This record gives sequence, structure tokens and C-alpha cells, in this order.
Amino acid sequence: MDSSSPPCFVCDAFMEGSMDSWQWLRFHLVPGLGSRKLERLHAAFGSLEALCAETPRMLAARSGVERGILERLQPADGEWLKTRDRLVAQGVALVSCWDENYPALLKQIHDPPALLYVRGELPRGSLLAVVGARKATDAGRAWTEKLCAELARSGIGIVSGLARGIDTAAHRGTLQGEGLTWAVLGSGIDCLYPPENAKLATEIEGSGGILSEYPPGTPPLPGHFPGRNRIISGLARGVLVTEAAENSGSLITADFALEQGREVFAVPGPVYHPHGAGPNRLIKQGAQPVTAAEDILTCFGALPVVATCPHALPELNERERLVWESLGAEPLASEEIAMKCGLTPQELSDILLHLELSGGVQQYPGMRFSRRLTS
Repeated sequence: MDSSSPPCFVCDAFMEGSMDSWQWLRFHLVPGLGSRKLERLHAAFGSLEALCAETPRMLAARSGVERGILERLQPADGEWLKTRDRLVAQGVALVSCWDENYPALLKQIHDPPALLYVRGELPRGSLLAVVGARKATDAGRAWTEKLCAELARSGIGIVSGLARGIDTAAHRGTLQGEGLTWAVLGSGIDCLYPPENAKLATEIEGSGGILSEYPPGTPPLPGHFPGRNRIISGLARGVLVTEAAENSGSLITADFALEQGREVFAVPGPVYHPHGAGPNRLIKQGAQPVTAAEDILTCFGALPVVATCPHALPELNERERLVWESLGAEPLASEEIAMKCGLTPQELSDILLHLELSGGVQQYPGMRFSRRLTS
């Protein structure tokens, strides 16, 4: 990613020295104690420390949360500690909406999840949510992969839901573009769904993260996915629908985006195919039509798309490809390129001249170079 990006905020950074935040798990494992009731408890007592010091009777009296629910709260040294230790061992972190590291855009929606379980890192940067049909067409999946790869190379992160079809294509395309992507689950962080995406999820953890608002052990029930969708749209600056039937859950995500003040984008679809109905309706209602990455980049104010594969270049040798792949849209000084690639100034000069004459590299004043941008 661009060297100007914010520092990478990985789970270790907010797990280390903050095990007390895991006390939220003690509350979250109580059946019936969801985000809204956790918010009521926090509003009544002001801090997790104060909550943990009170009896269920006092918690109920001051917060209005049913005492019968709070009586199920495990003691501080109860079985919940085993669940905590298991999740920590799996690299899971827990962040609350009262934590300064909670995603800022998500915090602005009217019903942000009180707690987020995270594997990988917390979302950051300019993000686009991409959603669509699970039973997507081959063309729809291929186009989505290509688009997300191009957006990734221009610094746009992608949020989706790890579902089959368009979600999977969005994540894969972003990884192909060496970008950051986040998957929001409709299940517990330890109940990955669908199971065939386990390998993809591992790749996402290394280039973004996996998130869930549901307590560990929660299965992927149908009723969870609308709530999951509000998080997908809430994390992003805009939502893109690429393929969706008239009654698709993807349109729920678009509705959430409108409620949250986000941009809605849609890929025009063929009128004779059911998966074109949803995007076409959104466009009629005012969504921005998207036929290329530039349509989104213009709205986001991002960099132009960088040339991704030197199809027009002659075959590159190993060192030429090393130099070409070290460059991006932002110009780099020749000294920095030489250091990155382990080349002498003379070796680098010869390679840059060859790449510039071949049309793959653009030179700027001060001996700075970038990849040549596509038109």
C-alpha cells in the first residue's frame, strides 16, 4: 500500500495490555444481552470497570435491563474465561464502540454494534462495500474481481460478506490487486460460513480482517444477515451492487447505505436476466451507474488506476520486472527505488531507461519515477 497510509492497526496492538476489555465477553455471552442492552448498561454506569463491580440487582435497577437476564451473568472467574483464552489463542481481538480505536464511520450509524470481534486488523482507509448475488453469473464474478483489483491498486479497500458469488469475487479481486479487504460475518467469529471459504478467510486476515458482532459460537442463521449488512455499509463510504435479483438481500445493504448517508453505486444489468433487476432499479432510484473503476474513483477522489500488467511491454527480465513492480502511482526517487530493489545507481538507470522507452514507466523532475497510468 501507499507509504502515506495510516499505520497498520493489527489485533496485537489492541489486545496487548488491554485484557480487561475482554470483560465485555462475560456480558455478551448472556443470552438476550445484545448491543442495545449493552449500550443501556454502559450509559448507566459509564465504564466497563464500574459495570463489573456491581451486582445483577444493581445493574438491573440502574439500567432498566431485565434482572432475569442479568442473573445469568457468569462470575468474574467463571467458564467465560475459557472462551476468552481460546479466542485470544486464535488471534481474535475484542473492541467496543466506546474504544477510541473503533471504526469511526461505523460509530456514526444510529445502531452501531456495541462489540466487534476481529481477526486481522480493524478497517481503515477509504472503503467501498461490494455486494451482490450468491448465485452470480460467471461474467458477473469475473467483472467484479477485475473491478476490485483495479480499485485495490488505487488504494480503495473493499468490504464484503464472504458469501458465495459476488462477495467471494470482491475479496479475491482485492487480494489479486494486493489491496486490503474485510469480511463481515453473519455468525460468530469462530463459526466461519460458508466453510469452503476457509482458505480465502485466512488470506483476508493477512490483508485486512474478519469481523463479527455476534458472540462466539453463534451459527449463521438467516436472521443475522440483515444486521450484518448494516455493518458492511456502515464501514464504507459507498456501496456497490453488481448483480442482484429484485428481492436480493444486497438491496437491503443498499437501503442501509442510503439511511446512513452513503453513496450507492450499481452496475447496469441486462434487462433479460433476473440479476439485472436489482441494480437497474437502484439506478432508476438515483444510484450512480458504474461501468469502470474510474466511476468510483472519481467519486472517492482517489488516484487514477495504475497499469497492472505490462501487456504492451516487451518481455521483462527478472530485474526489470522487480523494478516495475516496485513502482506505483506515486512517484519515487531513484535512490529509494534502488534501495528497495537492491540495485546500484547505474544498474537502475539502465533499467529505468528501458522501461521508460517501452512505455511502462513515467519520469518526473528530480529523477522520480512512477508506473505509467492507464488512460
